[in-house]
Amino acid sequence: MSNELVIDNRDSEIVIALLEDKRLVELSKEKNNKKYSVGDIFLGKVKKVMPGLNATFVEVGSERDAFLHYLDLGPQFLSQQKYLAQSLKNKGERIPLQDFELEPDINKHGKITELFETGQKILVQIAKEPISTKGPRITSEITIAGRNLVLIPFSDKVSVSQKLKSPEERERLKRLILSIKPKNYGVIVRTVAKNRRVAVLHSELNELVDKWENMFSTLDGIEPPELLMGELDRTSVLLRDILNSSFNSIHVNDTNLLREVRDYIETIAPEKKKIVKRYTGHVPIFEHFGIEKQIKGLFGKTVTIKNGAYLIIEHTEALHVVDVNSGNRSKKSNDQETNAIEVNISAAEEIARQLRLRDMGGIIVVDFIDMHSNEHKNLLHEKMKEAMATDRTKHNILPLSKFGLMQITRQRVRPEINLETIETCPVCKGSGEIGASILIVDEIYNNLVYLLNNDRNRRIELRVHPYVAAYLLKGLISRRMKWALSLKKWIPIKPVNNYSILDYKFYNSEEERIKE
Repeated sequence: MSNELVIDNRDSEIVIALLEDKRLVELSKEKNNKKYSVGDIFLGKVKKVMPGLNATFVEVGSERDAFLHYLDLGPQFLSQQKYLAQSLKNKGERIPLQDFELEPDINKHGKITELFETGQKILVQIAKEPISTKGPRITSEITIAGRNLVLIPFSDKVSVSQKLKSPEERERLKRLILSIKPKNYGVIVRTVAKNRRVAVLHSELNELVDKWENMFSTLDGIEPPELLMGELDRTSVLLRDILNSSFNSIHVNDTNLLREVRDYIETIAPEKKKIVKRYTGHVPIFEHFGIEKQIKGLFGKTVTIKNGAYLIIEHTEALHVVDVNSGNRSKKSNDQETNAIEVNISAAEEIARQLRLRDMGGIIVVDFIDMHSNEHKNLLHEKMKEAMATDRTKHNILPLSKFGLMQITRQRVRPEINLETIETCPVCKGSGEIGASILIVDEIYNNLVYLLNNDRNRRIELRVHPYVAAYLLKGLISRRMKWALSLKKWIPIKPVNNYSILDYKFYNSEEERIKE
């Protein structure tokens, strides 16, 4: 399997597409002015203690206060608060955690009122971004993620990713980390650490420890709410988590972002630096790689699978519902049961892709086509688990119920990506009535005359829907040729797939749009 990352830097956001064998499987959007990201560490302030919920609301600077439950405090909460208090008292002086004396673990069944009071300063990390009407979900059990390791201050446990199946490699990594980690630090060894040398892991571990301890040097003179350590941007997080030997190219359409991506890859995988490439084509980057077309076909209420089958995806406040339909599929040689299992297996693969693509979370209920064979039901369950094996987000898949429903839970830490694929007509503005389409060519010509009268020397490129472009270019003496003879100016014409049929725009030589 070959993986490609395509990064489109737009005016207000960065859009990242992950392709597996040219198929779009993940789409991420990051606003340029985004304030919160999962993994950000804040110095917060307790606003309200809620004994009935055994939780507290913490001010971290968002529109709505963040929610912190007692169970999200972590066993070493008292040690962390003591360390924070000492750092504030020492006005940012670095305190080596390995020389710090830990406090006893908190009571698992304790009360929130025993630990908090209004106005108290607290160190927290964003666990779930603000979604809908809810503020961020936070935790005070801080973790700092690296490429191969995850550092857990105030702990001494070492664990290895369950995805590493080799007992020998798991044991090697655990013994290695136990031999090099400082006191009072726990470590989770990530899957990508497989076969890594001790020098690489030791260097990364020291970097993470420095990152944690240096964070407290910023505490001098600051008042909550304050961001102490920002998580990497979405691009770097994706690279950190998924970059592997199967990646063969990363395409970026912005010079500054290209430099940032190259610099980051050089720190985590120097041998992969050459795969980062600058896209310089005239066609928009997503259109060039066929991503725009896939987005149009994969988002929306109805998603086509193949052979006439399709999915209906509905979203409610409480859950997502996916209905599998066989459509007009028919095979005379197969009975109903055989057709059902074939459609269901195809649907399972597409559903797994949709969950990643839309970043759907919470409870997902799938209504598969009814099957009577228990063997087929078990096969479908295994195929669903197999299809979701590449999903990095925590999830759980239950077998088919007696009603033919499959229940899936998937961790939800960000708002679902929901793109509107139904376009409002730019000509009628949704009214359902447009001017005569036969006049569109004359309208374009009149605008060209006006633009050339204002500036005769500048280059003007016309971008239109492919159908209109074909009409303008057809024939030995095409409409464009007639324009060139009349205007004494050659007009380049570029077809753009995502334009509506009567939409058109003019661009100059600097790829800037010219206002008509």
